[in-house]
Amino acid sequence: MNRRSIVLTLLSGFCIGLSACTIYKPLPLNQDSLFLNDVSHVSVDRSALSLPELRDHPFDPSDGLDMTEVAMLAVANSPDLRIARDQTKISHAQAFAAGLLPDPQLALSRDIPVNKELDLTKAFSVGLSYDLGALISYASNRKAAEEAAHQADLDLLWQEWQIVAQARLLFSRLLTQQKVMALLQSSRSISAARYEQMQRALARGNVTADTANTDLATLQTTQTSLHDMEQQIQKSRNDLNALLGLKAEVELKLVDDEQLPQLDVSAVQQALQHLDSRRPDLLALHAGYESQEAKFRQAVLAQFPALNLSLGRARDTSDIYTKNLGLTLSLPIFNRNRGNIAIEQATRQRLHDEYQLRLNAAENEVNGILMTQEILERQLDEASQGEVVLKQAATHAESAYQSRAIDSLAYSNLRNAWLAKQVEIANLRQTLIEQRIALLTLMGGELPTAHKD
Repeated sequence: MNRRSIVLTLLSGFCIGLSACTIYKPLPLNQDSLFLNDVSHVSVDRSALSLPELRDHPFDPSDGLDMTEVAMLAVANSPDLRIARDQTKISHAQAFAAGLLPDPQLALSRDIPVNKELDLTKAFSVGLSYDLGALISYASNRKAAEEAAHQADLDLLWQEWQIVAQARLLFSRLLTQQKVMALLQSSRSISAARYEQMQRALARGNVTADTANTDLATLQTTQTSLHDMEQQIQKSRNDLNALLGLKAEVELKLVDDEQLPQLDVSAVQQALQHLDSRRPDLLALHAGYESQEAKFRQAVLAQFPALNLSLGRARDTSDIYTKNLGLTLSLPIFNRNRGNIAIEQATRQRLHDEYQLRLNAAENEVNGILMTQEILERQLDEASQGEVVLKQAATHAESAYQSRAIDSLAYSNLRNAWLAKQVEIANLRQTLIEQRIALLTLMGGELPTAHKD
């Protein structure tokens, strides 16, 4: 091959390589907030949602948002999920990089004689080398990267589950807090009416100041509870808006559709046996373990001698042409990659134990929630029965109070006891719903419920 052919070959290779290069494009930072200030025109691509119960549910914010619609909006517009999806793209890019073969190395040199009085020729050398050792570990390296990308996808899915659970939790908590707020306002109205009546009686000298001050203390205690609940409602609203990617001043119209059907505990226990094939975090840990297995194999292969092959052509200053074949081989005498092998082996053991621990913890969490559900359902049933009795007593007390058969204190006490029992029921329902949401997240998919005859 003459000099002209070599130059043309190199120029052709350079042009081909340049045409395949990525062109740099700047991505300036946005200085404005991208949080939404209105959801009435938001649309959600249901086909892109991972959870079946979300894909099968219609999304129409014009008539308010129920619990499932809030969860759908969270998956579609959560800022945290946007960052998580970007991180997943990085893992896929790393897998793509691991799947590329290493490039060969081209070496060029030119020697120009300095002694012009001697009849010497300009010398040159052209060499092409390739790391054959990279081919040995290519398959395991690519396998490790692919499993890592699969793990990133599953981690993203698990984070979506967490966001859905958090959205459901905040939705339910906000509705319960608003219900409790209404009950506290009713209790304050009763306490305020009682206090005003005592103040009039005190002015007439019919009661003592101690009696009137007792009603004042009751009124102020109720007012303090109202203030606390007002702050909790605002915090829940702020947390929900932040989760949904909405501005803080947006006030969503939430539609109460919460149901508490009886759980089919036996079906839950049966589904628990297949938890390792349902939970994205467990599947992600399994993929991470497979990735580590490939890294361990890669470290074992790396203990063999590194091999580098080179081919070249040269001409010295005496105008003598030569061809050369080079082979570089490392000698595994001192290192032999033993350090990296030990690291990868220990890492594999840690992932093995972590998977088993997570699986054990998941089973314990589900069983713990089932036992807690049984207690909460019993307490809710007892509280509901007590509320019926107090409601009847308060209704009779109102008639007796109107006919002056009882005084205002007895009437107020019964009314407040009834309202307090309703607050207790609302809090028990909220705790029960939060446990159901946690169980739903731990199990994945819809929870099996018992059919009543």
